[in-house]
Amino acid sequence: MNLQINHHTNEHTHSLELAGEVDAYTAPKLKEVLVPLTEKEGQEIIIDLSQIEYMDSTGLGIFVGALKSTKANNGSLKLRGMTERVRRIFEITGLTEVMDIENEVKGEAK
Repeated sequence: MNLQINHHTNEHTHSLELAGEVDAYTAPKLKEVLVPLTEKEGQEIIIDLSQIEYMDSTGLGIFVGALKSTKANNGSLKLRGMTERVRRIFEITGLTEVMDIENEVKGEAK
């Protein structure tokens, strides 16, 4: 599976819609798009994960790094639309305690 990234910008707000898988193979693509946004002063970044089918620890690492960079540059990072499977990964690692995650959870496709 591949990773698709749709990026929309409105002044200082960036919306990323991700679809597919975030793993060791696809993470560099996500990092290439996300990290430069986090390094700009005062940016708001909203990432829709509702179409992410799988994420591994490499993907989690990208989000942790993005959160640190965003905060260092007086910005914000919000994750939304997680499936139950992806949300469990964030819960198990304790990232739900430090990241801004909307409570809405998308059901798993059967």
